[in-house]
Order: sequence, then C-alpha cells, then structure tokens
Amino acid sequence: MSASPRTILAFDYGLRRIGVAVGQDITGSASPLGVVANRDDGVDHGAIAALIKEWRPTGIVVGMPSHADGSRSEMQEPVEAFIKELERYGLSVETVDERYTSVDAAHVLKNARIAGSRGRISKEMIDSAAAVFIAERYFSSG
Repeated sequence: MSASPRTILAFDYGLRRIGVAVGQDITGSASPLGVVANRDDGVDHGAIAALIKEWRPTGIVVGMPSHADGSRSEMQEPVEAFIKELERYGLSVETVDERYTSVDAAHVLKNARIAGSRGRISKEMIDSAAAVFIAERYFSSG
C-alpha cells in the first residue's frame, strides 16, 4: 500500500452525461457524486475543476468501454479525447475496463428500489453508480 492515502475521482464517460464518483484506497470503496454535463459545446470543465478543488484527488480514473469480447467500441475514441482534456488538471489519468459497469449499476439500483430503499431511478443515478463501479474495479485491480 502507498505511504499516504490515495483519493481518486472516477468518471463514467457518456455523450450527454459523465458519471462521477470519489474513492479512497484505504477503504477500497467509492461514493457517487452525481454527473457532469457533456453538451454539444463540450464537457463542463468548470464542474470538473470544482470537484478536483473540493476532493483534491491524487489521480483520475476513467472507464474505458469495449465490446464484450474485448474489442474496441465506438465509444473509445470520444473517451480517449476526454482523457486528453483531463490532462489539463496535472493529475495522472488511468483507465479501467468498464464493461458491464452501467448494467451492474442499474441492477444494484433496481434491487435497492425493490427493497424499498430507493424511489425512482434516474439516468444520472445509474451514471454516477457506474462511476462507483469503475473506482472500485480500479482499487481491486491495483
């Protein structure tokens, strides 16, 4: 384990919304922070800068989409462009395989709703929960 605790911001990139979670390696867990807008004029970097200022992460993790067989997906190009944009923050940016994170997140939230602990599940909740899975996958692979 590293000498000092690491905090990461994890991103689940989407063409309209980018799910965000914060995670710490001490616990190996993460918490959803919501979403950052990704509109026609680009990613809301003001919101990302505010998250970085608030959480002071030691690194950034981005989910890298691929097909179930591991081949490149059509989303990899926009994700790679987003990663290039994140370099402006001067933090290390790593990727993890994000196959099925959105499916897993939707499943967990649906089960929570069935159990009575959640109301309506929004797309934003799924995106943010997917970022939690990305963070946790990063910690478990490290």
